[in-house]
Amino acid sequence: MSQTVPIPHGLPMERNAGPFDPPREITRLREARPVSPMVFPDGHEGWLVTGYDAVRQLMADTRFSSRQDIGIVHVPYETPGMPAPTEPSPQIPGLFIAMDPPDHTRLRRKLIGAFTVKRMKQLEEHIIEIAERQLDEMARLTPPVDLVKEFALPVPSLVICELLGVPYADRANFQVNSAKFLVKDQSLEEKMAAYGAMTTYLAELVTRKRAEPGEDILSDLARDDDLSIEELIGVAFLLLLAGHETTANMLALGTFALLEHPEQLAELHAGPDLLPNAVEELMRYLSVADIFYRYATEDIELGGETIPEGSTVVVSLLAANRDPQRFDNPDTLDVHRKARGHLSFGHGVHQCLGQQLARIEMRAGFDGLLRRFPTLELAVPAGEVKLRTDMNIYGVHELPVTWTEAAR
Repeated sequence: MSQTVPIPHGLPMERNAGPFDPPREITRLREARPVSPMVFPDGHEGWLVTGYDAVRQLMADTRFSSRQDIGIVHVPYETPGMPAPTEPSPQIPGLFIAMDPPDHTRLRRKLIGAFTVKRMKQLEEHIIEIAERQLDEMARLTPPVDLVKEFALPVPSLVICELLGVPYADRANFQVNSAKFLVKDQSLEEKMAAYGAMTTYLAELVTRKRAEPGEDILSDLARDDDLSIEELIGVAFLLLLAGHETTANMLALGTFALLEHPEQLAELHAGPDLLPNAVEELMRYLSVADIFYRYATEDIELGGETIPEGSTVVVSLLAANRDPQRFDNPDTLDVHRKARGHLSFGHGVHQCLGQQLARIEMRAGFDGLLRRFPTLELAVPAGEVKLRTDMNIYGVHELPVTWTEAAR
């Protein structure tokens, strides 16, 4: 520890090192004190964990609880119009991301079969077809176009709708409301209204599937009498939200990153077999699902510090994935890098259930986009691209692109 940095008051969030890099304050903190105290806006004295080894250790230790109903989980940034919590949040049935074993284990076990590597490989050809059809639609348009609207959002939305058995015609409902739910400084009333609209819709859907199941994941779950309707709604909400938001933002932000690193883009054009590597490297480099929370259920030693019982602990996966103790030249985007071991899908019992699906979607999406649009470029200066700094999942709100020729 060659330097000291002040204890942060609130989570540094301004992307002042560039659109793809962690805030400078976070990088300095990781170098000086990878497990650092942090004063929250409501005065809570919690912790911020930024070092790779410490993040990995924390996420594997279930004493750092994911539940929000056993103690107050404090918010590390200002939320205008939203009062600071004064008591724990109630547990939401089915929302297993906010549960610990054994409740988490029971629900996750019911989904593992739907997301096996084998089953995802069987779906790969169909996912490629979905991506190619969407690229056909995009090729018919006159550029410039918004890549988010025309490609990055429709592809994972189509895939997750088919998998879950959600009518794609209903996508406007869940896309608009999930975006509102993920806005950081949205008022509590607006967040709850968006959540309520989604759960009302999903309640009707899962009730219908319990009465007349089809061939999809929600129908398979609806056949299980061990799951209540409330649990089905919670599981459906989580899968629908996670299934389109994260991959959509990776496709858009990943394209932005490649366009801003033309030498890496040229490498991919010259060697398409690098694509699986490139997908892992883009996930490490961008880490769109960055900030996670844990609650210390007892005094716990981590990275040479003692985290007191009752502390809210904030984890930055982006900072961990840029740790020079784990990755050489971590702030360099390198499509030749073997980036396995990155933490973008988390670690431990909460490691992302749909990670194989996400990988297949990204490989299909980037492969098709680069092959079909070899002259793709930004249609606006990079500084004008609107970043999702206001959202819980990072990315771009829009990505205006243009091209001079499109291939079949």
